[in-house]
Amino acid sequence: QVQLVESGGGLAQAGGSLRLSCAVSGRTWRTYAMGWFRQAPGKEREFVAVINWSGDSTYYADSVKGRFAISRDNAKNTVYLQMNSLKPEDTAVYYCAVDFSSRLPTTTTEYDLWGQGTQVTVSE
Repeated sequence: QVQLVESGGGLAQAGGSLRLSCAVSGRTWRTYAMGWFRQAPGKEREFVAVINWSGDSTYYADSVKGRFAISRDNAKNTVYLQMNSLKPEDTAVYYCAVDFSSRLPTTTTEYDLWGQGTQVTVSE
């Protein structure tokens, strides 16, 4: 059974940095894209970033472009989200997700598996 486990969330000050990790356990037997989403209280879950299997193609939401960077290490079955220049509006629960396709999906319905989420809080 494939499971995703996020880590690395916490409290940061505005302008600071955090790095999230998402470890994929279990055998998938397939290649997959990995994405990050976030959900703030009272809001819908929104796309943040996605990376393809080989790691040579990425796509970001406009709100994080230039500040966040997604990467992956397939040898460790892990995807990362480096978050720099954090803003209070980045505060949310961050989720990683897997899509067993060759696309770079940006909507929640396109993903097949989800992690449980990790809280990121950015203070003024």
